[in-house]
Amino acid sequence: MSELFTEAMAQLAAGVAVVTARDGRDDIGTTVSALMSVSLEPPLVMVSLASAGYLNEVLLRQDRWAASLLSSEQAAVASRFATPGRPSARLLVAGTPHHRGEHTEALVVEGGVAAIEAETTKVVPAGDHTLYLATILSVPYVDASLRPLVRVRGRYRTTVS
Repeated sequence: MSELFTEAMAQLAAGVAVVTARDGRDDIGTTVSALMSVSLEPPLVMVSLASAGYLNEVLLRQDRWAASLLSSEQAAVASRFATPGRPSARLLVAGTPHHRGEHTEALVVEGGVAAIEAETTKVVPAGDHTLYLATILSVPYVDASLRPLVRVRGRYRTTVS
């Protein structure tokens, strides 16, 4: 049943983002396709992370993080952050325009369709994942002229106008 469930969910297109956090002197991050808007008032988002992942471990200790919503030109960035055993996020963004979030100090990848900084308000264990409900602290940029990167059927794709 789990294989069939995985295949069924792969039919649903989802936006691709990189979630990052500063962990002391290090930076960490991972690619996600489970980031969604929850509320406009107050502005809330939710992200789902694998419970066994290191980013999940860090976000259980600290509340602030950033998400860079990637553009169709950033599939390579998504792949770098999705690779198992990846190095520090600082190495993953080398050569890619980025800055530190004003409120989170997390790495924010530039050149995407948007970026947010958030603060976790509720953590919900959910099977082999953990859900983070978070208040938006800032929106560093939005570039509606770019096409978002999406994941569908196990591949990164671009949307059409």
